[in-house]
Amino acid sequence: MTARRTLRSAAAIVVVAATVLLLGVAPTPAPIPDDPADPVRASEYWLDGARIREAWQTTRGKGVTIAVIDTGIGKVPSVFGDAVVGGTDVSGSGTPDGRTPLGAVDGNHGSWVASLAAGRGAPDGTGMIGVAPEANLLSISVGFSAAAAVPFTEQVAKGMRWAVDNGADIINLSFTTNTLDWDKSWDDAFLYAFEHDVVVVVAAGNRGSGTNIIGAPATIPGVLTVGGVDQTGVASIEASTQGITIGISAPSEGLIGVSADGTVVPWRGTSGAAPIVAGVAALIRSAHPDIKAIDVINRIIKTAIPVPDAVKPQDPLYGYGLVDAAAAISANLPAVSENPMGDLAEWIRVFRRAETEPQPVPTMTPVAVPPLPAPDAPTEAGSPLLPSADSLRYGTLPLIALTVPGILVALGVTAAARRIRSARISVRHTPDSEE
Repeated sequence: MTARRTLRSAAAIVVVAATVLLLGVAPTPAPIPDDPADPVRASEYWLDGARIREAWQTTRGKGVTIAVIDTGIGKVPSVFGDAVVGGTDVSGSGTPDGRTPLGAVDGNHGSWVASLAAGRGAPDGTGMIGVAPEANLLSISVGFSAAAAVPFTEQVAKGMRWAVDNGADIINLSFTTNTLDWDKSWDDAFLYAFEHDVVVVVAAGNRGSGTNIIGAPATIPGVLTVGGVDQTGVASIEASTQGITIGISAPSEGLIGVSADGTVVPWRGTSGAAPIVAGVAALIRSAHPDIKAIDVINRIIKTAIPVPDAVKPQDPLYGYGLVDAAAAISANLPAVSENPMGDLAEWIRVFRRAETEPQPVPTMTPVAVPPLPAPDAPTEAGSPLLPSADSLRYGTLPLIALTVPGILVALGVTAAARRIRSARISVRHTPDSEE
């Protein structure tokens, strides 16, 4: 258990014990300012659809920290107030506190994400409120532009480590790279988060932005990947994508978010579904201070609302189903020993073969080779017109041996031919015998 988890657990135990001693009953949080009749608050249909208001009867995320690695959380006092407890910039273009919005197009993205996860809402119960309105936030600003001073992969790896080192219990990543694979630097960065008991929540991506299949970081084993559904709980066509790594689904259409200037705007995408789930994870960790990250993920997927006709147990559109905050908090589930969304360490061992430990070099016993015989002593050079011993041995003598018999045979054949010819002539000139 980490030091921050121990402190949070101890504080929760003290509060519970004091309340039980004084009242003799378990504590019930004071009613949160919440005016469902307010137009903005009423538009947050997920507060009831995902049973978040019901979960608020137990906890609102107090004592838990969510790190938002995005374009920066704007300074909107009415929404974020004391929510942002720290931040940094890893892009090389922002301000040291990570609060300056980055990007002409995406500058408000980080504020929208943060407002869904842990927006405070107005004291009178109006205005936008986040899923975990008492959780803390860390703002880590990154630049999505290709012209960023620091490569994007390096920004993410650095942001992950900074978040862990600065007390994050949950990290939200509402972006995709549109590729299945990821930079090797992310291996260590994500593994660092898992080894420090941090829940990493990732958006699945959107078809509307050209993401036809799920991409990294949603493909990294161990992260909780969030797919998107519309207001009726049906998988979104434009504001989500599909893939076998999706673990849970949450609303991704008809969303609202608070921009860096405080304006409430409509938006959609799994970039918004992810912080809803990150907020639910904060509620779970607040209600169960000693719970491990892998058990937070297990609670979320095991208590999901089933989707009719979806592939069981894990559908490429819905994952395990629709997120249910109240059930995830109250369910009686045993602890698990492995992350149900995969083991990054094992993946690295199997697929990053170049990173494995070098195999021992086999020892070899030298073989003694006998020395070659000494070469023949060189002969003294003679005249090229006179025969040498070698020329007589290998040239002249064999030639004589072959030539002499041939000459003798030829002479014999010639002599025989002459005798035969002489005999024929003799016969031809013999006078006829008398009768």
